Amino acid sequence: MKQAQFEQRYQSVWQRIEQQLDQLEKFRFRRSADELPADLPQLYRQLCNHYALSRARRYSPQLVGFLHRLVLRGHQQLYTRRGAWLWRLLTFIASDFPVSLRLNIRYFWVALALFLLPALLVGGYCMIDDAFIYSLMSDTEVSKMEEMYRPDNSRPGRTLERSADSDFAMFGFYIYNNIGIGFRTFAMGILAGIGTVFTLFYNGIVIGGVAGFLSSLGYTDTFWPFVSGHSSLELTAIVISGAAGLMVGRGVISPGRYSRLDAIRLQAGRAIPLVMGAGLMLLGAAFIEAFWSASNLPNGIKYGAGVILWIIMIVYFIFAGRGADGTR
Repeated sequence: MKQAQFEQRYQSVWQRIEQQLDQLEKFRFRRSADELPADLPQLYRQLCNHYALSRARRYSPQLVGFLHRLVLRGHQQLYTRRGAWLWRLLTFIASDFPVSLRLNIRYFWVALALFLLPALLVGGYCMIDDAFIYSLMSDTEVSKMEEMYRPDNSRPGRTLERSADSDFAMFGFYIYNNIGIGFRTFAMGILAGIGTVFTLFYNGIVIGGVAGFLSSLGYTDTFWPFVSGHSSLELTAIVISGAAGLMVGRGVISPGRYSRLDAIRLQAGRAIPLVMGAGLMLLGAAFIEAFWSASNLPNGIKYGAGVILWIIMIVYFIFAGRGADGTR
């Protein structure tokens, strides 16, 4: 086939590919391969074949060079994914995570009740009877709590053993501790949800008991300013992890028309966005806890920042991602 006939036959294909590449190159980031034009992979295979033929038939350098540039541009869009990970992360935070929570909001409310009610009841009782804390924790653990939040502690939230640790070292410690709690709360859902229920209930009792006990001792000027900054992220993330665990537990208890293994896989797949989002929240909580909560800033500023974070988080989960699917 002569070059003129070759160009006349396939010119429309090349023009279509060039138009699609021009459109894609206007955007630096893309979510995923699903957003590429549906026919681009097929057109790209044809283009590669045309390029190979043009070289084998020794067509003009201008045509060979034109096709070569198109091949390189197509490869760039199909395979390199420049910045795709960042776009997917931003999309997940801005839309996928809050939408997923709203779609599974019933599990969240159940997890919240399992965590919050014991915390309020035990916390209130420990404020009345501070000796009750010893029914929940050992003497050593209670002593450490008193040491961490006593008024003369220059580094609230840290024992004497850790008072010399840098903020960065504490950041690593908080990540390990927070992520561990969140993951256990989720993973225990495989025990027919009973493990998640117990973990939420236990954490609610302990956290509420410690808060009530320290308040009864008059440590309010050290304890509450310390926890106010990161509490919105940390406590909510624990509850969200519990909701994900309850979803897995439902797959075990009530598989419906699926086999039990398939039901677990299905529920776990739906729960993964919640677990990932909770992990990001716990990471943020660890950062605040290490670099902000133990700082020497005035308590008023810490309380104000804590209130603002709670408001932002509530507004985020109510409204973020609504334009993506309209979920109410």
